[in-house]
Amino acid sequence: MSVRVTGEDGVAVVTLDRPERLNAIDLATADELARLWRALRFDDTVRAVVLTGAGERAFCSGIDRAVDVPQPTSPYSLDDPLLTVGPKAADLWKPVIAAVEGIACGGAFYLLGEAEFVIASEDAAFFDPHTTYGMVSAYESILMAQRMPAGEAARMALMGTAERLSARRAYEIGLVSEVTPPGGAVDAALQAAAVIASYPAQAVQGTVRALWAAKEAARAHALALAPHLIALGNLPSDHQAQLFTGRTRDYRVR
Repeated sequence: MSVRVTGEDGVAVVTLDRPERLNAIDLATADELARLWRALRFDDTVRAVVLTGAGERAFCSGIDRAVDVPQPTSPYSLDDPLLTVGPKAADLWKPVIAAVEGIACGGAFYLLGEAEFVIASEDAAFFDPHTTYGMVSAYESILMAQRMPAGEAARMALMGTAERLSARRAYEIGLVSEVTPPGGAVDAALQAAAVIASYPAQAVQGTVRALWAAKEAARAHALALAPHLIALGNLPSDHQAQLFTGRTRDYRVR
């Protein structure tokens, strides 16, 4: 199992448990997450969720690059295994708090984009590598554009691997709601989740649903365009692999 679930007192802790792969999501992990979120809809003992990653190096580094996902030849179709990894994709309206230690990049934004809010430790960092490797940042950018000022979302998407957003800067622009000392993100998230879990569940879930309804129309319209933008703009996979292999390790933190 690559997803671990623990918890008590109405709070479930969901942990991506592939630290040796920086908690990257492979097909098995994607399936586990989709099944888990669906199952939590029926578990009335769980009233709030904390989502995090195992180890200190990463919350999640996106899709595992060892995964080979064959794509249809039609520009109108796209097979994206990450589309179902988030709680809202599974119709789960229980509040989810993301606790970020280390890096969160690329496909991690499918998860952060469907959390109610994000708590990060001082050593957390956020970046989107897509453009560096000849890939369109579509779903990730759409989700982050709803969590960040437009200019900040654009800068993160377009700068690729050359720049990382620090936890402190992420807090200043509203992506992160609280910054903790290193190692403290999960505890802070658990404290917030415990408070939320102590409130009447239907009122909490109705509030979550209302918050998402406020941005749903724009999100749905933008997501409908994503497959076509990816099909038109992505380099062939072998060219992407060449760019990934030749990447520089240098980056700026701001």
